[in-house]
Amino acid sequence: MTAILEAKDIVKRFGGLVAVNRVSLTVNEGEIFGLIGPNGAGKTTFLNSIAGTFKPNAGVVRFLGRETTGFRSDVMCKLGMSRTFQISQPFPKLTALENVMVSAVFGNERGAVRDPEAWSRQMLDFVEFPMPPDTRADNLNTVQLKRLDLARALASKPKLLLLDELAAGLTTGELDDLMAIIRKIRDSGVTIVMVEHIMRVIMGLCDRIVVIHYGEKIAEGTPEEVAHDPKVAEAYLGEKYIL
Repeated sequence: MTAILEAKDIVKRFGGLVAVNRVSLTVNEGEIFGLIGPNGAGKTTFLNSIAGTFKPNAGVVRFLGRETTGFRSDVMCKLGMSRTFQISQPFPKLTALENVMVSAVFGNERGAVRDPEAWSRQMLDFVEFPMPPDTRADNLNTVQLKRLDLARALASKPKLLLLDELAAGLTTGELDDLMAIIRKIRDSGVTIVMVEHIMRVIMGLCDRIVVIHYGEKIAEGTPEEVAHDPKVAEAYLGEKYIL
């Protein structure tokens, strides 16, 4: 297998608080890779440290075989790493189509998207966006905004997509639809790393999982291996997962 992302001994501090403490992982091309742990465990901080939102205090990030430690988020996006966030932050006065076009135009190298409008419409269709493309973002509900976030992230033509709690707040039926779209994204050739608390989503989608607790990695393996690890059950999943 070819590694698309390698993180070695990543450390991120905020003053005296160590939010991420020497976390290492490798994500292979074509995987759906899960990152789980309790609230405040450091999962989003870890994503921010590899995606360029934060510069890690220590450790090495390699993306597509190139060291990218400390690269800015706009640089990482143009290199092929895109993401969604826990809270949707669209341009509220722009339409859904215009929001996606911003990513299509500025999220990759100039000229990578020959027809930004056509490509953006294609991305909205790909994620099954349920509203007319000319709907303003400030008129969208939570589910619609999550689909818009996915379309925006995909419009930059990523090789690696980071999803941060995309399933939060969805109904059972909405979760099933979202899982189908995530599989479709993976099948289109995009590798995925996802932070998620809804275990049905994690267990149903991920090839491998890393568990973070108090900023440290405490387990790694397949969903079945992680779900039956006593350390993970004690720290996060609960007794029902203990063999």
